[in-house]
Amino acid sequence: MKQYTDLEYLKLSKGQKLLYRITSFFCSIPKKIGGLFVALWNLIKTAGQVIGKEAADIWSTFVNGDWKTKLSYLVMGFGNLARGQILRGLLFLLFEAVFIAYMVLAGGYWLSMLPSLGKVGPTEEYNIIFDTYVTTYNDNSFKILLYGVLTIFFIIAFIYTWRVNVKQNQMAEKILASGKKLKSGKDDLRSLVDDQFHKTLLSLPLTGILIFTVLPIVFMVLVAFTNYDGTHDGYYNNLFTWVGLDNFNTMLNWQSAGGGQSYAATFGEVLSWTLMWAFFATFTNYFLGMFVAMAINKKGIKLKKVWRTVLVLTIAIPQFISLLYVSKMFAKNGIINGFLMSMGWIQQALPFWEDPTWARVTVILINIWIGIPYLMLITTGILMNIPQDLYESARIDGANAWQQYTKITLPYMLFVTGPYLLTSFTGNMNNFNVIYLLTGGAPTNPAASSAAGTVGYTDLLITWLFKITTGAESQYYLASVVGILVFVVVALISLVVYNVLPSIKNEEDFQ
Repeated sequence: MKQYTDLEYLKLSKGQKLLYRITSFFCSIPKKIGGLFVALWNLIKTAGQVIGKEAADIWSTFVNGDWKTKLSYLVMGFGNLARGQILRGLLFLLFEAVFIAYMVLAGGYWLSMLPSLGKVGPTEEYNIIFDTYVTTYNDNSFKILLYGVLTIFFIIAFIYTWRVNVKQNQMAEKILASGKKLKSGKDDLRSLVDDQFHKTLLSLPLTGILIFTVLPIVFMVLVAFTNYDGTHDGYYNNLFTWVGLDNFNTMLNWQSAGGGQSYAATFGEVLSWTLMWAFFATFTNYFLGMFVAMAINKKGIKLKKVWRTVLVLTIAIPQFISLLYVSKMFAKNGIINGFLMSMGWIQQALPFWEDPTWARVTVILINIWIGIPYLMLITTGILMNIPQDLYESARIDGANAWQQYTKITLPYMLFVTGPYLLTSFTGNMNNFNVIYLLTGGAPTNPAASSAAGTVGYTDLLITWLFKITTGAESQYYLASVVGILVFVVVALISLVVYNVLPSIKNEEDFQ
């Protein structure tokens, strides 16, 4: 693609400029994606260099350290105890004791079972006393995977703590060699509410993130490499096992195993509609919400607070109630069709939820009704902060209302709300409530449903994922693969778009 100079670009017409910007954006996507892989490779190299540097420092500390430091390599906290830092030493020693006890009593077992995810499934034995067969439940694949991951996390935490223990001894040697005094236990406790108070505050949130965010994500990713489903629940029916990349091969394989279309074709259809939905749901709400805010803010409009209050009422009502009610209103025998037929405007009921095109258009229109009040509130405050002298100067120069909007209002709004637009787009890709409460994914797509459960024409990836996990077969492994692919798609879109936002590229122009 030819790159224009600034002078050549200024000579282009408005249509040519728009086409040039759009073409430049799409042509830059492969380069940006390539840059992401380069950055990932550089990150891996940097991590390797850091690990190598740490290993060299550990060896150097052991060789040059005194006997207290060397013994701390085996007994954590010994160096601190020997140098009078009782509290630190006891904490290190206690952590090591807990780690050893856990690994001996439970951790070693979970790690040894992790490669197989269990060996003995449920068995039935005849009970002479009760004259019936009794089921004996043995290994639990779910627990093995969960506790195996927890054990690996615990090992990583132990390695990190051990490294901190070594550094503590290295620093203590240097402090004593310089003639200074080491911190006591009281000093350590005092620092937790003084210069180290930020660590005290962050400890609980970080622990919560680790337990409730990182651990479930790792577990979900690992499930994608197993055959965990309704028939292989890991305990009551059959154990589940590792299957490698078979699930990804199934999902990305365009060849159908039976009747109907393949998983890849189904995923492609659902993904294309998800992207289409996210685009219209984001930008229709954005521009219409902005226009409503501009109309209410316009001079001469009376009862501004009343109009804002009326619009905000749609936010005050829970979506669970409003969307279910609206879904019934647009049903074949609902209020809307009944009213139109009673007025003689239509002869038969409109297929709002029965026809794929009607259903998709209807959910987008209803989403506008839901989303406009949010954008109206957001943009109202921003519009009030745009300097009025810009508009006055534009009017003096002869600019009409449309020119003022495109040259002043819209650039300012895009700069301020650019990150919000991105998060709104990614959020709409995972907008479960609107689709599920309005249509439940209907109408059903027969071809796609034969491949992966019940799939509807209005199903997003998130609602399809929900159906996969709650259907008769409960294909958790397939849902995990879909979740990973959704993450990849959202991450690529977010990273590419984020780097071309005016808020990032032209930050200096608005400062």
